[in-house]
Amino acid sequence: MADNTGQNRQADLIRRLRSGDRRAFAEFVEKYQQQVFMCCRLLGLGENETEDIASETFLAAYQGLNKYIGRAKLSTWLWKIAYNKAISHIRQKIHRQKLQEKLQNQYTQEHEIAHWGKSDGNPEIVWDAVKKLPQDQAMAVVLYYRQEKSIKEVADIMKKRQNTVKVYLFRGRQRLKELLGDKIERLY
Repeated sequence: MADNTGQNRQADLIRRLRSGDRRAFAEFVEKYQQQVFMCCRLLGLGENETEDIASETFLAAYQGLNKYIGRAKLSTWLWKIAYNKAISHIRQKIHRQKLQEKLQNQYTQEHEIAHWGKSDGNPEIVWDAVKKLPQDQAMAVVLYYRQEKSIKEVADIMKKRQNTVKVYLFRGRQRLKELLGDKIERLY
């Protein structure tokens, strides 16, 4: 019953969005904004870039709403748009500026500083360690474990095969075990 209610609310939101209801758009942005921001930040975008990509994501979603046929959840569809917008932005930036190495070093340093001083009992240590994983592994881990997306949904968002996502998850878990040692055992 709760699932039908959620589906009904989603269907109502989509109907209102398609009819041009501005309040529905504000509700849509408010409901999914943090997920879009998380996607962008996990891919290493800065605060200003994240805001720009989020705006582009919501605009693209709004403009493409008539193409949304409901095969995936609305949140999964939006993640896919955000992921594609962010990846496209990153590719353009790297191509234009050729700063891939500098960006990776900066990203790693920022997250090492953010990790510094956390207590051993804090599960956020795990999410800080996830940020040290390669992008594809980190995205798969966050989508699957934190956002509770299915393997299929993760594969759709990342435009990868399901088996590839499973490999990313396996390698991500292995690397997290290395990074966290016995701390991760307590969280299983």
